[in-house]
Amino acid sequence: MFVINNHNWTLLRRCFHIVAILGITAESGSAITWGQAQRKDADWLRSIEGRRVIENVLLYQSTSGGWPKNIDMAEPLSEAAKRRLAARRAEPGTIDNGATYTQLRFLARAFAATRDERVRAAFEKGLDYLFEAQYDNGGWPIYFPLRGGYENHIHFNDNSVSGVLMLMDDVAKSDKPFNFVDAERRTRAAAAFDKAINCILKCQVVVDGRRTAWCAQHDERTLAPAAARNFEPVSLSGHESVDLVRCLMRVDKPSTEIIAAVRGAVAWLESVKIEGIRVVRIDTPDGDDLAVKEDPAAPAIWARFYEIGTNRPIFTGRDKIVRYRYDQIERERRTNYAYYGNWPRKLIDKDYPAWAAQWKLENLK
Repeated sequence: MFVINNHNWTLLRRCFHIVAILGITAESGSAITWGQAQRKDADWLRSIEGRRVIENVLLYQSTSGGWPKNIDMAEPLSEAAKRRLAARRAEPGTIDNGATYTQLRFLARAFAATRDERVRAAFEKGLDYLFEAQYDNGGWPIYFPLRGGYENHIHFNDNSVSGVLMLMDDVAKSDKPFNFVDAERRTRAAAAFDKAINCILKCQVVVDGRRTAWCAQHDERTLAPAAARNFEPVSLSGHESVDLVRCLMRVDKPSTEIIAAVRGAVAWLESVKIEGIRVVRIDTPDGDDLAVKEDPAAPAIWARFYEIGTNRPIFTGRDKIVRYRYDQIERERRTNYAYYGNWPRKLIDKDYPAWAAQWKLENLK
């Protein structure tokens, strides 16, 4: 029998405290993830666990105002880890892989829930960081302060610029939870959005007089399509182009140029869809692998990279050699990079028709 006395009650309180600090839930039995934290409501943000994650996000912010990438910011931090973070705060922030703009969205919700002025200050510092990082031509680099090389290119890759741009639009419109943002920053966000839209229009690749799509990255000076890592060649993107179109469709009362850009990109995406194949997982002596199999019933998919001019899907591994067959690149790249996907499906089937109807545009083609 467990007797509740002063000693045991103290032990229980310590256990409850540890559970709260670690973010352990009855449902999962494990600490909450950063992805889950971003979907939590105001009550959770005001809870012990929610405040712990908020504190983490504040700790991860760099002195420049941005955040690092590929980190589960909901993971409990030891005191030693917190000290290590403090020593690394001078490192550049990034917009790669969802960094910085996702933290800002989280902090906006956190401030709405807690009214903690430290949270507001961190949000404003992060937003100012994005204002400062934007090029005069409207694009954004992967890292800021700049680190040189391909990382200085305008980084459409992994929807980085589009993620920042949608944030700017929401801030400018003062949509909840951004209605606390001051008028000066809302004005700057609107200007940043307009500059970026102009950049997207200028970067759209025109082939034989027809508007097509975008490369995953463009030269920050000439705006020409540019290569990045060895397996990211100059090409047209079946992935990043989708959210760039969605950014253009956010513009109120779109100009004839924006309408032409959207129509051209959607027409191009429709023209390069691939039917009759399916990407399947297979077992090999070397472990799991992915392969392309013929399947007449498979839904349409798209390649990540298309050769400019021919629209042939291309595949490049770490050796930087452009190939035209998926099975000719190394297994490590096939299983760790998205060379195929269904990214444009919703845009083509739902978003674009709804946009055309909103602005009473006839002839969707």
